[in-house]
Amino acid sequence: MAAFLQTAQPHHAMSYQQAAIPVSERVAEAFSDALMTHGALSAAIEDAYAGTDEEQAIFGEPGEPTEQLWQRSRILALFAQDADVAAVVQAAAADCRMPVPPYHIDELPEQDWVRLTQAQFDPIRISERLWIVPTWHDIADEAAVNLRLDPGLAFGTGSHPTTHLCLQWLDEQLQGGERVLDYGCGSGILAIAALKLGAAAADGVDIDAQAIRASRDNAEQNQVAARFFLPDALPEGRYDVVVANILANPLRMIGSMLAARTRPGGRIVLSGILEDQAEELSGIYAEWFDMAPPVADGGWVRLSGTRKDG
Repeated sequence: MAAFLQTAQPHHAMSYQQAAIPVSERVAEAFSDALMTHGALSAAIEDAYAGTDEEQAIFGEPGEPTEQLWQRSRILALFAQDADVAAVVQAAAADCRMPVPPYHIDELPEQDWVRLTQAQFDPIRISERLWIVPTWHDIADEAAVNLRLDPGLAFGTGSHPTTHLCLQWLDEQLQGGERVLDYGCGSGILAIAALKLGAAAADGVDIDAQAIRASRDNAEQNQVAARFFLPDALPEGRYDVVVANILANPLRMIGSMLAARTRPGGRIVLSGILEDQAEELSGIYAEWFDMAPPVADGGWVRLSGTRKDG
């Protein structure tokens, strides 16, 4: 059975291309994420030996992420019928600094994309009290903080380690009453979670107008008053907490801007960073923040720090 599936935009009944790409466990999640960045509609990681005598069992509690991948993994990536799969795989390999892996492509017949997506997603448990629950699922724990969020609307549905890392930080660190900025909000999940976890106000920013629309819909679904803006429309002001779950390259360029948005003594949380990029990024942000040690999950890293005075 496939695991660790993430999706982009929903596509209704049509034909698809599916690429089966064998990779090592060390790069499986990073490669999967890179495929999504460059245009895959979904990417699921499974055991390359599934269905054979060498199949490797991985066990975990229902709804919880496992802490390991198969030693020899296979990514099943779904593409539109007219997508240039070779170009996407080549670009993903370049992002991961690895040779282009061998792969083969199958044509998939028409099927209902929404039903296919829904069948792959169960509630995700982030912590003792925080869950992400698709709207078609019943809530298992009414006393928990439940984020209602459907995959397929925008990036950032809670299934990726970078989102997990940021949600876990918010769950552990928010005291209540903070003003939070989610820079690169995607689906709005972090701004919405911040409000459900006690923040007084939360704004989100994204360069993609479709992400802004999806974030507003998700906030309404969760009955929270998060606000979402394109970058030029974000009102002036500083925040107690600034979260940026994007990628290392933009994070390199916007440090001074994020620092200017963080009040003295406020906190910054950065993710979308690969482990070998953490030291460099931490060094850049140390100009404005007292940086804490990195926290890693599945090859990805979260950085956090406290804004210096001045």
